[in-house]
Formats: sequence, C-alpha cells, structure tokens
Amino acid sequence: MLRAAVLVSGGGTNLQAILDRVADGTVTNVQIAVVISNKKDAYALTRAEAVGVEGLCISPKDYPDKEAFGAAMVAALRERAIDLVVLAGYLVIVPENLVAAYPNRIVNIHPALIPSFCGMGYYGLKVHEAVLARGVKVTGATVHFVDALADHGPIIAQKAVCVRDDDTPETLQRRVMEEAEWILLPQALDDIANDRIEVVGSVVRRKDKK
Repeated sequence: MLRAAVLVSGGGTNLQAILDRVADGTVTNVQIAVVISNKKDAYALTRAEAVGVEGLCISPKDYPDKEAFGAAMVAALRERAIDLVVLAGYLVIVPENLVAAYPNRIVNIHPALIPSFCGMGYYGLKVHEAVLARGVKVTGATVHFVDALADHGPIIAQKAVCVRDDDTPETLQRRVMEEAEWILLPQALDDIANDRIEVVGSVVRRKDKK
C-alpha cells in the first residue's frame, strides 16, 4: 500500500477527486496518509478532517529560509513514512532538498498542456487568462513528476480540453478541472501505486506497453 501525502494551498478540489476515487475503489493500493497546506485556513484541511485524514499546516513563512522549510517538510513526511508526494494546487515552489529527498516521487498537476503556459508565474487562474489572451484553441492539463525546475519534470499524462469562443478564465478553469484534472491525477496515482509506469531518462514509459 502506497502512503501518499497531498499538498494543497486552497479549496482542495483535486484532493477531493483523489479521495473520492480512493473511496470508490477506482484508485487502488493508495492510502492518503496526510494532507499538508501552507495555509492554516485552507478548505482542503477541512476536506481531510471530514474523512479522518490527518491535516497539517507547514508554512514557509515560519522558517528562516527555503532550506529550513524544506527540511521541516522532509521530516514531517518521513515521520509518516510517506512514499509519494502529490501537489494538488500547491502554490509554493518546492524546495530543492525536498525534491532531492523524493526523486520521481513528487507528482504535480498543472492546468495546461506543458510546455505551453507553464513555469514561473503560471498558476491558478493566471494560466487560463494567458490561454485566452493568446487565443489558442486547445488547452488541458498535465500530470508530471517534479524536478528542480518549475513545471519541468517527466510528463506522466496529459488530456486536452477545447477552448470555447465564449469562455471566461473562470469557465475555462472549471472545465479543465472537470474534464482533465479530476480524471488525470487519480489515474496517475493508480498507475504509480500499481507499478504500471517508469521513468526512462526524462521520459515516462508504461511498463504494460513494452
């Protein structure tokens, strides 16, 4: 059984999608052991409490630098024997010492088709504002492993979502969540937990398609 920690900054809709799929058996061999937020009032912590999952607030503001913050995160994760870290709307740059402690064991969901509309400054509604400003016709979501660069690690899965002429950033954000994010992230966890994928160099391969 893979023990996962979910890191969230806000409402936790992606967290809820994971919890629901674990509960209904769509995602197997995964236990959500802890939910960690950088904000003590994040609704994601309420979602965790509702299903009996431990919730923690560990904020970078409480530490003198990124390295100390990262060390605190690593200590909390190791204390709980965490195998996989899931970034589900986590608006904090992951410290390098945390990435080093969990190589190819930190997963992120990004609300665009990487390498488009990603990297520093592209998060939350800002991604969808940029998509509409550029006038692209297809956007989507990407699940990837985390490395030292923002939105850069090996891509696990992507799903496209069409952009409509009457979209606002808010309507597009909602549709990307419903049609892509809430599907891709639980699927990726199930694939990882059941050893269906591996990282070869900088590319994720499915073991069952060799």
